[in-house]
Amino acid sequence: MDDIQQRLAEAMEQLKDTEAAVARAEEELKGSSCTVKSADRSVEVTVDAQGSVVSMRFLGGLYRDMAAPELAASVLEAMERGRMIMARQVMSVLDPLTQALPAIPEMPNLTVDWAKIFGPGVLEEPADADVRYSQRKLRDEISEDEED
Repeated sequence: MDDIQQRLAEAMEQLKDTEAAVARAEEELKGSSCTVKSADRSVEVTVDAQGSVVSMRFLGGLYRDMAAPELAASVLEAMERGRMIMARQVMSVLDPLTQALPAIPEMPNLTVDWAKIFGPGVLEEPADADVRYSQRKLRDEISEDEED
């Protein structure tokens, strides 16, 4: 009987540790984002942990000389890269939480099909290391208008 109580106490402790790890993961991801440029360097997008585009910039005036389909392709390519990179970051933060608890051998690892959730590209390594990550909780941008 003491063995069962000991195992239950260990399992409860690990459950508390897991809950704390989940809270830390949520906090880490809450303010996370990455900023990427399109391959042609005409567009820069910032994507948050939910995969939403939170900002976009057209760089160097290159867009002025681009045909609409060409610009659209650059925008979509940057957005997709940003989403895949953030999905990989989400995976790396959440993956440890899918491991089995040692005190509960009857509870196997949680199997997560990341490719099914984020698409097959999430399992590929990014081709370009030109990515900026941010974990700022508050993102303010101040711009001043020129006076007349």
